[in-house]
Amino acid sequence: MTTTNGQKLPHQTDRTFVTEAGFETSMLFHKGYDMPHFAFFPMLRTEDGRAAIKEYIAPLMETARQHDAGFILDTNTWRSSPDWLDLLGYAKGDHVEINREAVTFAHGLRREFGQGANVIVNGVIGPRGDGYDPLSIMTASDAEEYHAFQVGVFADNGVDMVSAITITNTPEAIGIARAAADRDLPSVISFTLETDGRLPTGETLADAIAEVDASCVRKPAYYMINCAHPDHFSDMLEQGGDWVQRIQGLRCNASRMSHAELDGSAELDDGNPSELAQQYSEITRLLPNLNVFGGCCGTDHRHIANICDALHAD
Repeated sequence: MTTTNGQKLPHQTDRTFVTEAGFETSMLFHKGYDMPHFAFFPMLRTEDGRAAIKEYIAPLMETARQHDAGFILDTNTWRSSPDWLDLLGYAKGDHVEINREAVTFAHGLRREFGQGANVIVNGVIGPRGDGYDPLSIMTASDAEEYHAFQVGVFADNGVDMVSAITITNTPEAIGIARAAADRDLPSVISFTLETDGRLPTGETLADAIAEVDASCVRKPAYYMINCAHPDHFSDMLEQGGDWVQRIQGLRCNASRMSHAELDGSAELDDGNPSELAQQYSEITRLLPNLNVFGGCCGTDHRHIANICDALHAD
């Protein structure tokens, strides 16, 4: 499968791809947008919000272009699943349009800023519950039914793939992968890890990947690690095993703080961009198929630029 603009996807090539960084933390701490429940899709509905998103995206795409890397352009839909839209007060009749306009905006960004670059439009799905704490866990069948709504809107509006970001448990990951397969879309599962390198449920990443793969006729295209600092999981990767072959992406936090500490912090911890970049470079020896590089909480275009420079130096 190729993308809607005829390019290969990350799992179909060993080419380097760059993702976005910590969009929500950048908007909150750098731009002063304070959105309820960390839902930033309402920015798409204001002129100032759209301008801020463009200002955020432009240097990231330019970094990808300068390093001859592909760019994975996320739709602003992490908090656009039905339960969150209900909580935020949106009528059922608006749910499809909110997700559709996010995909349309992403396609527009690709046209405006993506000339000369391989840009992938990536339909983003967030967890049904909290991205740090799986208070209640659905069955895989319930997760497939729940997330089929967003996947369906993405498929109908021409995304290139679907990525589930900050997923805390395996049944939800299985459901999302199955929903994507039902609509013939490649899926990516990105697990949140705690400071001990495990999922918030206590599962090891190795077990989680094995369980999802075994439970899906059409497996996820690849897996990612997100919302954790390299210090939290590098030792776990050192153990190795066949499962490390399935990890192709990293979106790490700039901060070494735990999720609880991050939640309670009134200031942004943006860490050390050059140090983080060096840690990314070191992790490439542990993950032989790693070719997708981005950031999560506290990161911005500086971190991505440093990461690309470090990888290029190697």
